Amino acid sequence: MTETKENIFLFVPNIIGFARVILAIISFYFMPTNCVLACTCYITSALLDAFDGHAARYFNQSTKFGAMLDQLTDRAGTACLMMTLASFYPQYTFWFQLSLSIDITCHWLYLHTSTLQGKTSHKFIDMSENPVMHVYYTNKTVLFCMCAGNEAFYAALYVMYFYTGPTVLGIGLWKLIALVSMPVAIVKAGISVLHGIVASLNLATIDVNERAALAEKQKN
Repeated sequence: MTETKENIFLFVPNIIGFARVILAIISFYFMPTNCVLACTCYITSALLDAFDGHAARYFNQSTKFGAMLDQLTDRAGTACLMMTLASFYPQYTFWFQLSLSIDITCHWLYLHTSTLQGKTSHKFIDMSENPVMHVYYTNKTVLFCMCAGNEAFYAALYVMYFYTGPTVLGIGLWKLIALVSMPVAIVKAGISVLHGIVASLNLATIDVNERAALAEKQKN
């Protein structure tokens, strides 16, 4: 009997992921000129990130491809937003470059190292053992607020380039949102750096163990 080969590209969550990519690309195109259209596509793409996760669990269609597609779409979205902000606020280009570098390198290193850890049985550093990080990992409200606050900061910087918004406490609404959410964005960046450091230490552990195993094999 011939087995039917599954086409993971047609899985429901992955189709949602492709829609996210298309919306993100439309957003990138209009970012420099059309704030409303760019924000609509960007936010819709971000919101679909939650739906594809639910779809993956509901249809039992979780895949490594889907997880990677989500990560890459998120990182690409952030990168293009940072590029646009750097063109809007050239005096802060260095800080946007730094934030972008932290976001991409630390996420990539952590994700790649986590994949390698799944194939080994060595002892690694687990940040969830730390009380503060345990809350970050296990409390969905805290995680949501951190991610939402980080996105709000950069989104507010983007929108305030086009619109002032209603005056609140003597300043424009979008500027107020940027000021309030800036500490969250800084803390989020710090957590990303911590992820990168721990991932580096764990990757070094993999290297040491693999080199020791190779040396032992060569002796025999």
